[in-house]
Order: sequence, then structure tokens, then C-alpha cells
Amino acid sequence: MFGTIRKHQTWLWGIIITITVICFVFFFSPANRGTGSSRGPVNFGSINGERISEDDFINARKEIQLQYYLMSGGNWIDNETDAKKAGFDFEQRIYTRLLLIQKQQQLGIHVSSEMAGQFATDMLRQFGSPEAFVKKLNLQMSDLDRFIRHELGIQELISTIGLSGKLVTPREAQSLYVREHEELSTEALFFDGSNYLAKVSAPAEAISQFYTNHIPDYELPERVQVSYVIFGYSNKLAKAEQEMTNLTEIVESNIQRLGSNYVHYGKTVEEAKAKIREEILMRTVLPEIRKEAIAFAGPLAESTNAPTLEELAKTNGLTVNVTPPFDIASGPTNLDVGPEFTRVAFSLSAERPVPEPILGRDGVYVISFKNRLPREIPPLEKIRDQVVADYKYSQAVTLARKAGMESQHTLTNGLAQGKTFDAVCAEAKVKPVTLPPFSISTRTLPEAEDHIPLNGSRTRMGLKDIAFSTMPGKASGFHETNDGGLILYVKAKLPLDEAKMKSELPAFISYVRQNRSREAFDAWFRKEADKSLRETPLFHRQETPPTAKS
Repeated sequence: MFGTIRKHQTWLWGIIITITVICFVFFFSPANRGTGSSRGPVNFGSINGERISEDDFINARKEIQLQYYLMSGGNWIDNETDAKKAGFDFEQRIYTRLLLIQKQQQLGIHVSSEMAGQFATDMLRQFGSPEAFVKKLNLQMSDLDRFIRHELGIQELISTIGLSGKLVTPREAQSLYVREHEELSTEALFFDGSNYLAKVSAPAEAISQFYTNHIPDYELPERVQVSYVIFGYSNKLAKAEQEMTNLTEIVESNIQRLGSNYVHYGKTVEEAKAKIREEILMRTVLPEIRKEAIAFAGPLAESTNAPTLEELAKTNGLTVNVTPPFDIASGPTNLDVGPEFTRVAFSLSAERPVPEPILGRDGVYVISFKNRLPREIPPLEKIRDQVVADYKYSQAVTLARKAGMESQHTLTNGLAQGKTFDAVCAEAKVKPVTLPPFSISTRTLPEAEDHIPLNGSRTRMGLKDIAFSTMPGKASGFHETNDGGLILYVKAKLPLDEAKMKSELPAFISYVRQNRSREAFDAWFRKEADKSLRETPLFHRQETPPTAKS
């Protein structure tokens, strides 16, 4: 079948980048959860009363393995425990996929051979030939065909179930657009502790008491050091970019297909293109770099007479570096790595010094245990300068907040008397800062973000929360920030740019409909999973199932 299909060279990376961009959050009520029993060797449970055969389970497992291979940039994992440590729960995804396959069948969703063939042709191109695919991944062509049909069927299922979410009228979308893009003209009074430091003294007795009261803040947690060799991406990325002559075409194809969803990759189209370009190149070079790192690290795992990392690196002409001590919460401050690096580093010891190579953001790391430092509380004499600085800043923040509260009282009275905001500020000898206009959709505002985040949290309001809850012509109350606080004066709502709205509204309508469609599908799936997976071993696992990304 595949030999007769036309070639579509821009399909492959577009598919791989967004392959199954579905986020399912499914959960089961703790009150309804049974203790369950361990699954027998061939008892795979049932979904909606239909028993899961061993063949169906094995086939779904192969599909999840292939999905993991595509998502991880060419990493094939047979050991599900290792995958779970990386946040990829094989069992959960297998049952999720079996449920989705069943729903496809119930709704009569079928993928044509031509569409599946187009998809397969471009996927196989990265392997060179169907034979290479079979050999490299130890799968059959029937496995690839089944995976593709189910993958495309899932996309169709999303469209079908999420259809109700697309019923957004242009008038409703325009109202949402106005709400998100209508800008405010504002002025802010910032009261930062740094401006009051000169007024704070630091008597010895106060410093000693401050240190005693804040001893837990100065405790140094357990730390480790590791030696490492990095196999960097940069050189191979440059080479891959030169060799991939159709890279620009592939990136453009992805941008066109994403439409307004490009914002998931960057704030602007150009930023999104750069991110997609980087992802494509990374998927190209990562397998080769991983292979180099694994080959280098092989001798370190020998049971007898294994060399040290330093010895092996010297033999291979590579440089070994050592991290400064780091704790499990912060990780190494001198490396561009994620939490997995830190987790693995803390699992090492003198008896088990070397793990498997670890993926970082700038390369693949081969690391070795170097040192472990226990928890300790440094004495005041050792950290006096830091304690003095902390004490003075805490007192300065207190002074800033006191000044802010006093200014709020002055403003309230002055505005009530009909005075202008600027006049009251001049009388109070405080200088307002005029902020650039911003809306609910504003993503960044450097003039304010050094003082307060744009978006709030559960415990503290952000700039947008304050601004859009304050009437035009009024000043907000005093709001505390980590560094002191602020008062915001909302001058006016600014008129929308009608021409800009008319130009952007079609893409915005599409964006809203896609979001509503996804929300509708997610809500449907949560209910289906809660109901349909009760008779599977997954339901009876003792831990709460995490977020599933299929």
C-alpha cells in the first residue's frame, strides 16, 4: 500500500511536533475507589463491559512505545519503570488509548487508506525505508499502520466530541475580544523597600535577635557534587541545519497548520517559528548525540575494573567539570538542566557512582558522584554580612509599606475633595509612574513587572487584578508586594483600534472555538474515563492517577 502513495515532504515534522497534542486529566473519586487486587498475568480487565484481550493490550503497548519514541526524539524504552520516572506512565496511557480506540469504533470513525498512507510515507522517510523501520524499532509494518489509523482517529474523535465547543457566534467572540484587548491608561505609585534602606541602621543586638528568629531560613540543606562530561547539541544542530534544505518549508507548513495556536510556541509568529525550528533540529540530532554519550559511558558500568569518569574522559580527550554543591530544590546553578538531573544526582553514592546519560537542555550529560554534604546551620559569624543585609531589607520593606498606607489615606481624602491624582501626589511628595497601556491579554509589561507580577495568585493580586477591579478615575487601595507595595490609579479605558479588531477577529474566533472544543472534549473524556476504566487494574492502583498525555 505504502509504495503507491504520493510523497508529502512537509508532513513528517508537522506530525511529529504536534502528534497527539491532547491533554487528558482523568480522575476517580477517592470515595468510590476500591482497594482492588493485583492483576493476574493475563487479566487485563474490561472497558465498558468488553474484556481486554491480550493481543489488544500488547498492540496498544506497541503503539504507546512508538508514541514515546516520537515524543522523546528517538528514545525507545522497553523498561516501563524508567519511563515512569521520566513522567511517562505506560500503563495509564495504554488503558487511555484502549478507551479511545473503543470510542472510535463505537462512533464509526474510520481512517482512509490514502490518509494513513500519506502519514506513513513521511514517517518512514526518517528511517530511510520500511525495512529500516522494522529493524530499528523491532515492529512490523502492520504495527505502524494500526498506530497511524488510531492516531488520526483520535484527532477525528476530538473534532466530533468537541463539536459543541465550536458553536461560538461572531458576536460572542467579539465581546470576548473586547474584554481581553480593551486597554487601560494607568499611573502607579511604587513603594519599594530598596528606596528606604538608607533610613535603616543595624545594631548588633538586633542582628543577633534577627538571626535567632530566622535560623531555619539559613539552614543549608543536604547537597551533592557531581563530575560531568557534556555532549553538546550546538555543533550538530548547526550541521543538521545546513543539511536540512527544506527546513524553512517545514517550519512554514507547521505555522500554517497551527493557525492562531502558534502562541503555544511563542508570543509572535517569528518566535514560534524559531521554537519549531529548534524542536525539529533537536529531534534530528538527539538520537546521534545520545548514542555517543551511551557509547562513552559504557565502560563506566563494567562490574570489574571500571575506570573513573576522569580516567575515561582523559583517554577520550574530553573535559571533565565539577558542579558546585547544590541542593535538591534548586539544582545546579551553573548548568542548563532540568529536575531529572538533580533527582538522579541525589540517587548516586560512592557504591553506585554512575547513572545512565541524562538529557539536558544544552546537551547529554554523563555524570559521576563526587561528594555529599550534610545539612548544616552556619554560625552567625560565618554569614553575618548576609544576615545584616536581610535584616536591613526587612526593616526597609516595613517602612515602605507604612509610607504606602499613609499615601493611600492622603489620596482617598484628596480625590474625595475633587483634587486631581497628580495634584494629590505632588502635595504628598510622591512621584507616580505612567505605565504603558495594557489589557487582559497583555503578556509582559517590564515597567511594572519588576515590582509586581501581571497575573495574581491565590494569595496575592497581580497588576491586572488590581487594574480591572478599579473604576476609571479612581485609585486602588494599597496592595502589598514582596518588596513593599503599590497604589494604582486608573485614568481611563482606551478606545479599541477598530481596524485592528476587524483584522484579528477571524483568527480570534478560530482560537476561541478551538479552545472551547478542547474543553468540551476534556470534560467528556474525564466522565468517560471515570466510568469506563473502573474494571481495569489502573483504577485499583493505590496512587492517584496523574495527568495523562496521550
